[in-house]
Amino acid sequence: MAHGLRQPLTKHRPLLERDQELRALDAALSGLHDTVDGVARVPQGGLLAFTGEAGLGKTTLLSVARARATELGFTVASGRGGEKEQGLAFRVVRQVMQPALAGMSEPERRGFLDSWYDIVGAALGLKATDAARTPDPTGVRDGLDWVMTRLTLRNAPLVLLLDDLHWADAESLDWLASFAPRVADLPLLMVVAYRPDDLPPDATSFRTLVERNEERPHALWPLGKSGVARIVRNEVGEAAEDEFCDECWSVTGGSPFETVELAIRLRERQLRGTRDELHVVGDVAAALKGPGLIERLHRLGPSTVRFAWAAAVLGGSFSAELAAGIAVVGSEEAAEAARKLRDSRILADGDGPGHSMEFVHPSIATTIYRDIPPGLRVGMHNAAADAAQAAGFGPTAAARHLLEVPCDGRPEAVSVLRAAAREYLRAGAPEAARRVLTRALREPPPAEDRAALLHELAGSTFLIEPTATVCHLQEALTQPDIDPDLRASIVYRLAQALAHTDRLTEAAAVAADEARRAPNARIKLRMQADHFVWSAFRADEPDSSARSRRLARLADKLPRRGLEERYILGLRAWDALVRGEPRQTALDHAEEALNGGMSWTDENRGFEVPVAVALLFMYCDQPWRAEELFSSGMAECEHKGWRGSHLAQGQTLSGYIRYRRGCLAEAEELVRAGLRTAERVEGAVPAQWFAIGIMIQILLARGRTADARRLADAYHYGDVVPNAVIFPDPRTVYAELLLAEERYSEAARLLSAVGDWLESRHWHNPAWCPWQLNLASALAHSAPDRAVRHAQDAVKRARDFGAASAIGHALHIEAEVTGGPAALELHAEAVEHLERSPASYELALALVGHGAALSREGQVQEAAHRLYQGLECAVHCGAEALAARARQELSAAGLRPLPLRYAQTDTLTAQERQTAELTVQGRQEAVIAKELRLTEQGVRQLLSSVYRKIGTDAAGLARALKTFPHPRT
Repeated sequence: MAHGLRQPLTKHRPLLERDQELRALDAALSGLHDTVDGVARVPQGGLLAFTGEAGLGKTTLLSVARARATELGFTVASGRGGEKEQGLAFRVVRQVMQPALAGMSEPERRGFLDSWYDIVGAALGLKATDAARTPDPTGVRDGLDWVMTRLTLRNAPLVLLLDDLHWADAESLDWLASFAPRVADLPLLMVVAYRPDDLPPDATSFRTLVERNEERPHALWPLGKSGVARIVRNEVGEAAEDEFCDECWSVTGGSPFETVELAIRLRERQLRGTRDELHVVGDVAAALKGPGLIERLHRLGPSTVRFAWAAAVLGGSFSAELAAGIAVVGSEEAAEAARKLRDSRILADGDGPGHSMEFVHPSIATTIYRDIPPGLRVGMHNAAADAAQAAGFGPTAAARHLLEVPCDGRPEAVSVLRAAAREYLRAGAPEAARRVLTRALREPPPAEDRAALLHELAGSTFLIEPTATVCHLQEALTQPDIDPDLRASIVYRLAQALAHTDRLTEAAAVAADEARRAPNARIKLRMQADHFVWSAFRADEPDSSARSRRLARLADKLPRRGLEERYILGLRAWDALVRGEPRQTALDHAEEALNGGMSWTDENRGFEVPVAVALLFMYCDQPWRAEELFSSGMAECEHKGWRGSHLAQGQTLSGYIRYRRGCLAEAEELVRAGLRTAERVEGAVPAQWFAIGIMIQILLARGRTADARRLADAYHYGDVVPNAVIFPDPRTVYAELLLAEERYSEAARLLSAVGDWLESRHWHNPAWCPWQLNLASALAHSAPDRAVRHAQDAVKRARDFGAASAIGHALHIEAEVTGGPAALELHAEAVEHLERSPASYELALALVGHGAALSREGQVQEAAHRLYQGLECAVHCGAEALAARARQELSAAGLRPLPLRYAQTDTLTAQERQTAELTVQGRQEAVIAKELRLTEQGVRQLLSSVYRKIGTDAAGLARALKTFPHPRT
């Protein structure tokens, strides 16, 4: 597993004035040992960086690292950047990983890469079996992390040597920056070398990584006079005079590379290093670089010059045969040219396959490339593009050269560039795809291909610069005679890009305009669905009711159940939910929408509607169904390699479902994972909004108000209101934080504004947004009568909707703001409803609230029962503050908390399973009680546990029970 580094000219010479760097290298290598003095230990990986200008010996240090690692029996892998290859996405990654993968048979390689094969295959230069799969950059980076980790463990200990990273491609640098923090936990030492001043401006992640590493980069400095003198005397003899050596130091500036080259030239001229020979030193040194190097090259003959020029055009480790073809020299001339260039220490044997060659130092390649006459350079790049295609190197190798030639209106060039873009997109490299497509657009393409090319260019920019996507697609729509299906795809992507840049009004308008001009019914329906999507998620929609009426009429008269119709039905289901229509209406439409499937990865439809339909089941007290849909949808995204904003949203909303079920610790873990994923992805701001709001709710439920405040302040949550509909509603969440901080008047003002907004849209469902209930809590201290009226209205709306959790929560708040003996019946009814729901945390709140109310009214025994139940439920939910409150209430009533009766588990007991099955069969509680020899209250308690463990209410129990595991016997 080795990709050779450029061979240093000092490989047989001791390194001078590099003792500190060598000690650091030895220390880092020693950390990879799994034993010390016979005692086993865990190998310690790390990152070691050497920096400095050209010629200061970075490559030599890496070669020493290779030699010492090999002596220790470690595996070595390597790669390096190339000045002319920076545009080739994942080039350095391929150098690192391809040799190990190439040593495997195809079945072995597929088995090794497993499910990641088609996600990382294109990035690694492998032939993907699923050419349509286009993973996102985050998915590819995750896959490469997995592959590198496996290669490390398979070949441990592993030393990874990476040279000239200032010339590495952006995709490889991004991957290195994300993977490098893991090496501390792996038997992997990563040694990197680069010129800090030549790192590209956008390599901030890599620069930050190495500069903030535990061991700072080792900056190399020029050699002193004594070091230069030692090199000179090694070549020309120990008799070389000090003044002669000082002159060598002066003309080379202490550069180890130039000093060695100079010393060799001086030896070849049989100089002895005397004062009389001082005048020769400058002349010899001048021939090592710049004009002197070019003059020396031209003395080697025209064929040799053309061969060297072709080599400079190819760059990196190149095929001598390919260079000969580009230089238009015969095989004998090429062999002679290669010999002369080797003898002149311009070229050396390369590390690539076959008889490859490379420049002795990158600075030589740069100087020779700049010497090529501009017209000839263009011709050579054109020839190189053709040669790369003919040699089977693929469109990306050819495209690299086409980027260097002027635009000439050649359709074949456009075709190659578009093919290269498709390959880059399959590799998860949208920036590289944008680069070649932008060049293809300037070629320009044939008029009939321009709209399609603009569409492809827009696709490449969507994840990295959606504002550019909008411009490209708007231009595409101005092209004549666009294919109807292509036009529909352009319009959808335009609306999506507008929505992602917080321009939902324009997104909805674009879809509506296209629906009016659609040439056929299918496209018209699809555009209508897109219009309804972006309108529904507009926070400033002017007439939601009119849109809801149009949507309802359209859904009712759909003649069939194709994909477009199912999306309309999914939107109708969501609209019914937020408006507070009977939940069965919403559920029926949702099930119709899902009958036939809804893909989460359809690039022409997005995943907004499938996600909304899945969440609908959570609000309707069937969170198990929501979790089932999220599990399959996220698996679909991960299979396609979409592990950026899609995964962030999926993790976050999965956490929201667990929160609504009362599994607070799991919910917090999932949402934190979602937030971490979102922060890795450029432009994932909507996912962050979801994650932060849900996390604040979880922290408040767990009693960690200060943590919630810190999170809100860190992200300026509450300061900015997005133009998109976010759930949970950000202002309502922020008001909950204010309530927890006892800032009641501020919360009331904010919630009143939320209420005005939702009322104007006729969105009345307290299960979706409990603004009225929170407002009631905020007003309870200052305006108790208003508080009760708001709570009562919310109870009515919850009953209209019909979900037991919504009714129970609303009744609990009404009881809290009502107070006194009159509240006891409300408390009892709240508990009764919540026991028939999967909402564990809300049940715990209601139980503790009921117990506290009973205690205040002197009903101690009844209070004890409720408080014990509430304490147990709160502990199982992870609601620490609520559990503490239950203990305080018990203590205040003169009671001691009892030990928990059972450990929390999601597995049904045999008795719970039997009760659930009898309920599904239609048996009444009294019949079940008699058959199981229980009280009816005992049956209700068993069923309550069943609903919470499975995650459903009675209506969804039969379907959920079919797939829920049986208790162990």
